[in-house]
Amino acid sequence: MDAAQLARALGSEASARYLVPAERHQAETVVERSRFLCTLSRVQTVTDAQRFTRDVQQQHSDATHHCWAYVVGAPGTTSRIGMSDDGEPHGTAGRPMLTVLLHSDVGEIAAVVTRWYGGTKLGTGGLARAYSGAVQAALATLPTNWRVESVPLQVAVDYNVVTPVQQLFAAMDVDITNETYAEQAVYDVLVARDQEASFRTQLADLTRGQALVTP
Repeated sequence: MDAAQLARALGSEASARYLVPAERHQAETVVERSRFLCTLSRVQTVTDAQRFTRDVQQQHSDATHHCWAYVVGAPGTTSRIGMSDDGEPHGTAGRPMLTVLLHSDVGEIAAVVTRWYGGTKLGTGGLARAYSGAVQAALATLPTNWRVESVPLQVAVDYNVVTPVQQLFAAMDVDITNETYAEQAVYDVLVARDQEASFRTQLADLTRGQALVTP
């Protein structure tokens, strides 16, 4: 199972754990001598998306068009989306690009497709295929990371269970942000939201219900 299939398999857990771009990434395609350079980046707010779009426009100020689309949030969510045809015929660039992003299994993502006109008109259908194809080509080689929504918890345990508790932290990829040792061992941790219930259950079993877990 590849990363995209795993993201789909998570189902209801998708809002807590999903793929995001690991870095800014580019791929270029050529259609009838027109160059289409797609730049992808992670964006966590609408302001991020707007800033990214302006940055690409400034980098390639000699281009004919800078069409863009973004999805802020989990893959497929439409509460914070945007798109622009930037002078291309209506519906031939921004909308096809957005459709690709919404079905990509990658969240928090923006795409700018920069076009240098090659002298041949592509028609509305050809433009839509060129812009969507440029985004698909960039997505095919996009490095990604998992974005995991975490819950901060404080865990207090007796010293006789410190070793197995620390092993549980490691097994569940729990991030320890602080630890203190006084009457008890106390850990401030970050637990993946989709793993919280399992973590609490395993911790209770491991410590025979003696662990104190608080937000």
